[in-house]
Amino acid sequence: MAVPGGVDRAGPHVELSFLDAVRERQRRPLLECVTARFENFAPVRPFRWSRGERHFPGWYWSATSGRHVGFESWLERDQLLLMDFDPNVVGIASQPFWLHWHDGERERRHAPDYFVRRKDGSVVVIDVRADERIEPKDAETFEVTHLACAQAGWGFQRVGTPEPVLLANVRWLSRYRHPRCLHRSAADRLREVFATPGPLLAGADKAGDRLATLPALFHLLWLQELAAEKLAVDLLGPRTVVRQADGRAR
Repeated sequence: MAVPGGVDRAGPHVELSFLDAVRERQRRPLLECVTARFENFAPVRPFRWSRGERHFPGWYWSATSGRHVGFESWLERDQLLLMDFDPNVVGIASQPFWLHWHDGERERRHAPDYFVRRKDGSVVVIDVRADERIEPKDAETFEVTHLACAQAGWGFQRVGTPEPVLLANVRWLSRYRHPRCLHRSAADRLREVFATPGPLLAGADKAGDRLATLPALFHLLWLQELAAEKLAVDLLGPRTVVRQADGRAR
């Protein structure tokens, strides 16, 4: 966890506490942690549900990491779906660490919602909060988190409610994200059929029996080996035009 060259040493003094690779609790200055693989670490707090709570925590199996990732609300789960669908994301961890800082009166702490590793090796720390639910204290916390991430050479995003049509389509495709949905011979036929763009259902029928071709087709769309046109604008349907992807697939 040595400090790499080029890291900004200016800014607020921030420490991180986290569970390391053997789940021992550590607390270190931020700049000693910038090369840590937090995408492989356990969450710093549990995901529990009890009667009367307004949140809906749970665990989501991530095709990106091949393991379960926690969430504390449906909004967090929705953003997790979109991250799992993003071909540029190669690692996701929830509640990766506590950020500790002093606001001039008392010590504060905050656990960001997600730590994301991208294909190019860069990092994005993500907080999920709907625009209408950001109080002044929340805005201050997000600003400190932003400054801390900039100091470490990480990106930071505060994301809110996703675009509904894109989310609905990704939610549908996520049902077919597991590799067991990929029928190899059906997938090969689908790749041949959609070398020429065409309607989703007609192409699936042309490739063979729907019981084999549709799960394989939705899995290829999830992997983004095949692409559905206007995925963020129109709901997937029989006439959705499917084509070969532009090379961004996993």
